[in-house]
Amino acid sequence: MKINQYAVVETPFEQQVHELTEIGFYDESVTDAMGAGAAAVWQALLVQAFPEYRDATPKLRELAVDNNRDVATFLQSGAPLTTEIFDAVALQLLGFTETVDYQIDQPMQAVHAIGLPLYEKRGKWDVDDVLTAWYALLTTHTAGGLQFIDDLASHGYFAKTNLPLFFNGKAMATFDTSALIKEVVYVETDVDTDEDGVRDLVRVEILRPDTSVDVPVLFTASPYYQGLNNEANDAKLHTVDLPLSHKTPNKVRYEDIAFPGVTLPDAEQHEVVAETDEATESFKATSHVDINNYFLARGFAVAYSSGVGTRHSDGMQDTGSPEQVLSMKAVVEWLAGNRVAFTDRTSGYAVEANWSNGKVAMTGKSYLGTLATAVATTGVAGLETVISEAAISDWYQYYRDNGLVIAPGGFPGEDMDVLAELVYSRMHDAADWHRTKDQWTAFQAQTDQMMDRESGNYNAYWDARNYLPHVSDIKADVVMVHGLNDWNVKPRQVFRLWQALQTSGVAKKLYLHQGQHIYINNNRSLDFSDQMNLWLSHKLYGVANQAETQLPDVTWQANDQAETWETRQSWGQTETVALPLAGDDEMSYEDWQIESDFESYKRDFNNWRTEMLKQENDRFEVNRLVFTEAPFENDVVIDGEVTVKLRIKSSENFGLVSAMLVDYGEAQRLGATPTPLGQQIDRGTEWQPTPLVEFKLQKPTTEKMISIGHMNLQNRTAPWQVDDLVADEFVTLNLTLQPTLYRLKAGHKLGVILYGTDFEMTVRGNQDIRYAVDTVNSELLVPFQQ
Repeated sequence: MKINQYAVVETPFEQQVHELTEIGFYDESVTDAMGAGAAAVWQALLVQAFPEYRDATPKLRELAVDNNRDVATFLQSGAPLTTEIFDAVALQLLGFTETVDYQIDQPMQAVHAIGLPLYEKRGKWDVDDVLTAWYALLTTHTAGGLQFIDDLASHGYFAKTNLPLFFNGKAMATFDTSALIKEVVYVETDVDTDEDGVRDLVRVEILRPDTSVDVPVLFTASPYYQGLNNEANDAKLHTVDLPLSHKTPNKVRYEDIAFPGVTLPDAEQHEVVAETDEATESFKATSHVDINNYFLARGFAVAYSSGVGTRHSDGMQDTGSPEQVLSMKAVVEWLAGNRVAFTDRTSGYAVEANWSNGKVAMTGKSYLGTLATAVATTGVAGLETVISEAAISDWYQYYRDNGLVIAPGGFPGEDMDVLAELVYSRMHDAADWHRTKDQWTAFQAQTDQMMDRESGNYNAYWDARNYLPHVSDIKADVVMVHGLNDWNVKPRQVFRLWQALQTSGVAKKLYLHQGQHIYINNNRSLDFSDQMNLWLSHKLYGVANQAETQLPDVTWQANDQAETWETRQSWGQTETVALPLAGDDEMSYEDWQIESDFESYKRDFNNWRTEMLKQENDRFEVNRLVFTEAPFENDVVIDGEVTVKLRIKSSENFGLVSAMLVDYGEAQRLGATPTPLGQQIDRGTEWQPTPLVEFKLQKPTTEKMISIGHMNLQNRTAPWQVDDLVADEFVTLNLTLQPTLYRLKAGHKLGVILYGTDFEMTVRGNQDIRYAVDTVNSELLVPFQQ
């Protein structure tokens, strides 16, 4: 087992003693033991580490110090306390298992192997050593995925004072989650998406501690939160079994299709009849974001809103639109004290967030993280930071790519209108649905036209939903988390955001893991929740904990080892190296499959991809080209975007090219879905437990897809410009694949597969098209970091 901790703040001894006093460990029993020496102080601290016991002295007989003695026997002997003795007991307190995780006679070896940040000093300890070591122990992670102090809190160590308390720069679980205040308000926005002449109101549900102090807020903008329309979603899925066709060439420039900006409607504001200090409506809490639950126990309020076009709110649902973003921005403004909200949708009673300290963070994964990023680009006051996980920064790159309609991994046929149908939860209330369904049907028809599945080109509709041009307006600090094996929200989404933020003045942190479309806050080998605690305690509570310098700029989970995370200063800053594809003048492949294979691959595109990736597979002999480089003599790291430079021709006046970058070589590789470890992490004290998980090495495989890319041969210049294509005439293009950070092991080969139809992602016309590649004038551009 290995644990990687980056949120442990180096703290001067005087501050350590002060904090130990604040959290109750440095008490009268410790001061009384000072005169008796280090072992006595250690005993006084040890007995406080069992909060369920009125008298924990008998527990000392259950803790071994070596092969022959328990703690009680050791204390009676008068022997000096040493690092070996302390560590042997610390490993047991931290929940590690002897013979599995450590040997009792070699505790320091295990401490170093696991990576535990325990105190170490040669020779006999004094009282100050004990206090420093105990402070370090409390910040150290247990085998169960929590800091030891948080593990103690989960067992009832802290009295529920409902007042903030910080230790090692992080908020402690001192708030009573059994008595949270649950209330609802309706925030007035600046938009009128249902065009009734009145500004749309959006419902906001708030959970907050019952405390006498003002608290900061974690806000999650989730269109999913008020309910889903799964049947309507499925019914609206688009067919992808369509032929590709020739597009009329044009000379469209970006300036021709750039979104000019949103024009706010001249809509009436809601009349404020009176003001009140209290909300009048509550709600039944449902499933919430896990990391938000973690912070509810630590003195942070949490707010959820689904925005316009969802249940109990006004308006139309418009995926990723400026109006949707502005509705979420309005919620931030109310939480920060800069906008009006009402107790309900009709009375006119205005209510303030008078319990808020005016500082807001936005959190969430996928669509939730997307809206956090989008709201940040508005530069809204009060938003101090966002933690966006697996987030979209450009919706075109989610449902399109280089002039092609492209499905997010696992979801063929989905598109902007389908996602809107899924979350238009006003359908859940019959009366509201009947009032709005005609307007909604017309609205969806307009969306279908503007998103333009027929051409796949980038246009003003997509430009309005591209947040990257507005990154310079971000004022909030940004934390980004993304899976390098996320083929739903692909890695380019975070890569382009990270690159754009390099010239901004905000602090930014990036976490790249080996998973797919997941959260990582319950991962055992990384102290992610601790890091976000340090970050938010600083950003929202103003704790001077050096979070911006303490946390690495880039944290990368290595792909070649289990439980290994590395820190880096950058991503994608490496120069490319050109690698030839092959020596033959021309090589060709076909895009047509026999009908039985075509139907089989449609039904199971995962099996299609597995078979396609194999270096030797007669079944795909005519349907692809496979190029491999010589085996590497040493490990190399691919850092950023790989580009396939191609000179290619199609037998028709239309065509597409797809490419997969592949690691060829037998190895155990990490699974993209973490494995549950059979334990639960308590998010406070008996509060919202979540499974502890870890990325595990799987059975050996001979190949692994590193990256992927697709392009319409008529969008070689830009996604908004259509180039001509003449049958059987070569064209040159640069196909940039999804960015990666990947370590290729010595002895492995780097391969690239060229093909046409991607049964999971592209349209599937099964057309009889033949492609030829001029390999002499084609190459692979790879950002190798030696």
